[in-house]
Amino acid sequence: MNPEQQIKELREELREHNYKYYVLDNPVISDYEFDLKLKQLQELEAAHPEFYDPNSPTVRVGGEVTKNFNTVTHEFRMYSLDNSYSKDDLLDWVKRIRKLVDGEIQYTCELKYDGASMNLTYENGKLIRAVTRGDGFQGDEVTTNVKTIKSVPLQLKGDYPEKFEMRGEIVLPFEGFKKMNLERIDIGEEPYRNPRNTASGSLKLQDSSEVARRPLEFLWYSMKANRLPVATQYESLQKAREWGFKVPEVAKLCKNLDEVLEFIEYWDVHRHEMPYETDGVVIKVNQLQQQEELGYTAKSPRWAMAYKFKAESAVTVLNKITYQVGRTGAITPVANLEPVQLAGTIVKRASLHNADQIAKLDIREGDTVFVEKGGEIIPKITAVDTSKRAPSTPPTQYIEHCPECETPLERKEGEAQHYCPNTDGCPPQIIGRIQHYISRKAMDIEGLGGETVALLVTNGLIKNYADLYDLTMEQVIPLERMAEKSAENLVKGIGASKQIPFERVLFALGIRYVGETVAKKLAKHYKSIDALMEASAEMLVNVDEIGERIAESVITFFASEDNKTIIRRLKDYGVQLEISAEKLANQTDKLQGNSFVVSGVFEQVSRTELKKLIEDNGGKVSGSISGKTSYVVAGEKMGPSKRTKAEELGIPIISEEDFLAMIS
Repeated sequence: MNPEQQIKELREELREHNYKYYVLDNPVISDYEFDLKLKQLQELEAAHPEFYDPNSPTVRVGGEVTKNFNTVTHEFRMYSLDNSYSKDDLLDWVKRIRKLVDGEIQYTCELKYDGASMNLTYENGKLIRAVTRGDGFQGDEVTTNVKTIKSVPLQLKGDYPEKFEMRGEIVLPFEGFKKMNLERIDIGEEPYRNPRNTASGSLKLQDSSEVARRPLEFLWYSMKANRLPVATQYESLQKAREWGFKVPEVAKLCKNLDEVLEFIEYWDVHRHEMPYETDGVVIKVNQLQQQEELGYTAKSPRWAMAYKFKAESAVTVLNKITYQVGRTGAITPVANLEPVQLAGTIVKRASLHNADQIAKLDIREGDTVFVEKGGEIIPKITAVDTSKRAPSTPPTQYIEHCPECETPLERKEGEAQHYCPNTDGCPPQIIGRIQHYISRKAMDIEGLGGETVALLVTNGLIKNYADLYDLTMEQVIPLERMAEKSAENLVKGIGASKQIPFERVLFALGIRYVGETVAKKLAKHYKSIDALMEASAEMLVNVDEIGERIAESVITFFASEDNKTIIRRLKDYGVQLEISAEKLANQTDKLQGNSFVVSGVFEQVSRTELKKLIEDNGGKVSGSISGKTSYVVAGEKMGPSKRTKAEELGIPIISEEDFLAMIS
């Protein structure tokens, strides 16, 4: 047998053994025999580099070093899940989705594994890229490290699509975590705190051979593509197993909410028998067509809900209440606690939110308090043990002056938080606004982090984000921990931010209440910063999803002479303050004033593309039919109740072809 054939057969044999061992948990050869075959393949590949394959089983050994992890934009956004904590929460969710889709709704229930979310891209059955969740829009490419994880298939089996994405959770099983910690204790190192953080941290190690030594696993939960070869979530679980993925067998197809609640009750007790950390159950609408009909909010899919198991709780002492100032001037009281172990981490601080929360808990310094992790992530104080309070303990008096600049605080009627009104003179506000401006979802300036911003402000080099564009290498190099190369990257990164599109610049400006979604709506409607600055409150509230509070905030922001000066400077520096000509070329006002409901399955374009076409041509997409609906675009398998309602209201029902003709 020639070397090429030997290499090919060994690779195929080792892939099959990997699959049987790590996915099916059914090995047919010993570890020793496997290692011998792997060594034989390594030697053959070393002798014949012309037959190199980036997805050979030998890459799982690791050895490649990654110094910088590239940022990659997700083709399909990775949304976060809405959380529920009670039967009533789930009942409300089910009522909401029943109003939006037709027909019987079934649910797929899966355990929610506590690890690091990962997005894998496959082309022609081969793994080509692995990217962390990041902020949901973009993440870090960690392909070299992920290839060392044995339960991640490098070459798929069966009838997979040409190109698609697979999503799952990278976890560290309890047994492997315990073994790692015993080894660390043996060599005098501090043990790792918890499996989740250790799994997440492993993905960013520079040496992939170090990752290969860690017993990480990839548990699959979702696939993404423009057209999928399955009709339901439950079917996709089976399909993923056939292709070679490790898919937990505990998932269940439930016909109604009662069966969902049975699943939750069972696993709330039996989750401790699982080999991995779990913190809840994910309930998904089973039919993918219904998922498409339900769509997404700004942050989460409407068709899925995470039920979180009751959070772990601990008792500790509140030593001191301090106050933080945010970039908008909002004051947040913070409980500084006697350190306590909670859900695998040491908790030292918890948010007290606002003055009302302090009054509601009647919380005082020196109190014994109950702490839990809300959703097992953010610590919060749930109650006070007043029986242990000293009679002489004085009630907490909320501060009246800014802890940073001594300015008297303000609290507007109807708002829970106090604010420092010294916008241009309060250091945390100045630093916070610039940190927001450079953040990943905003201007994403490479080479410039939050600590460096604070250094630039405290050293008097910048006072606002427009000042960034005047910075020179000579000014930056003397800063602490700033070498010549770092200074060069910082100045280059600031220059590159001039290409960031207008909607992200608008978000970066830090206008109160103008988040990512609102910024996109305003940018799309007004096309330029000049048009937006001239808009009245009346005009603003007529924009889709813009209410009086947002309108008032926008008007206030642009009424400031300081802000107007900053905008003029940004314009002079070449920052994108209008939608590019290229984007405008793809947008029209043909559908201006019309509201569309999209229902069914489409042939020429996907549902997502169809909605984008509506918005690009000035129309509005709505999830439900009402008297304000202009048209219903109907595809195959349109919901019968939607059709009936449209006919009752006399709303025109048009086909995919009719719609495409409207915008052609």
